[in-house]
Amino acid sequence: MDILIIGGNRYFGKRLIARLLDAGHRVTVLNRGSSAAPEGTVRLVADRNDEAALEKALDGRSFDVVVDQVCYTPRQAEIARRVFAGRTGRYLMTSTVEVYAYEDSAVPVPEDALDLGSVTVDTGLPWEDPEFLDAHYGEGKRQAEAVFAGGTEFPWASVRVAHVLGGADDFTGRLDHYVRRIRAGEPIAVPPVNRPATYVYVEEIAAFLAWAAEAAFTGPVNAHSHGPLTTAEICAEIESQVGGRTVFEVVEVGAVSPFSFARSYGMDNSRAEGLGYRFRHSSEWLARAVSETVAAGAGA
Repeated sequence: MDILIIGGNRYFGKRLIARLLDAGHRVTVLNRGSSAAPEGTVRLVADRNDEAALEKALDGRSFDVVVDQVCYTPRQAEIARRVFAGRTGRYLMTSTVEVYAYEDSAVPVPEDALDLGSVTVDTGLPWEDPEFLDAHYGEGKRQAEAVFAGGTEFPWASVRVAHVLGGADDFTGRLDHYVRRIRAGEPIAVPPVNRPATYVYVEEIAAFLAWAAEAAFTGPVNAHSHGPLTTAEICAEIESQVGGRTVFEVVEVGAVSPFSFARSYGMDNSRAEGLGYRFRHSSEWLARAVSETVAAGAGA
């Protein structure tokens, strides 16, 4: 297949590209040119927010599948709907567990807990402001999904990705935050009731996205490993590998540590498994995810 990847060619994105190439697909990578495209791919340079530039970069090209790794706002989704109409056989958007910010996830949340038809799309919000976008990450993804769901230009699907762990190249610094604090015995801020969340290993989400690119399903699908994890379980694994001591500091207000949640972030992955994908259990890879962070020198 001819597959276009928009952005996202680091962390699990680069693993996705490698898997697609290994499977024999022709892969084109489109980004703003700030980073080189991986070897073996075709490179296109354009700012996805510039509709005219995007049209020009894609002139005369079409794809079997587009995998959009960096669609964060409804404006970007609207541009994509217009530009890729007639240019792709299927559109796959990488989304997030954060779209369920308003749903009660005390029990695992299925995809239909979020009715995209009821989501209000507001392109007038300051989506170009990085601070606003960061503060409204989940809402931006919700509205972007709603834009795609309301279109008929091409078959569309979204992958709602759980929190990702693992990889020596994890640029987020979230797991490293715990390694450093546990080694030093420094307090880790958590809410009074610290809820579990669903996670996925970096290699597993790359494998799932590659599988999803080759599949034919439409609509949203949740992607995560079996076995939700608590902050305490993650910290216990870190302690077992680096020593140190976990010190939790309960805070009523203010910023808490990453992966510390006042509400459950538990998704239901039964749709993905019903479509034929089999996820691993978090207990199978947690130790490896932690060791990769430690081995990379993070927290040293």
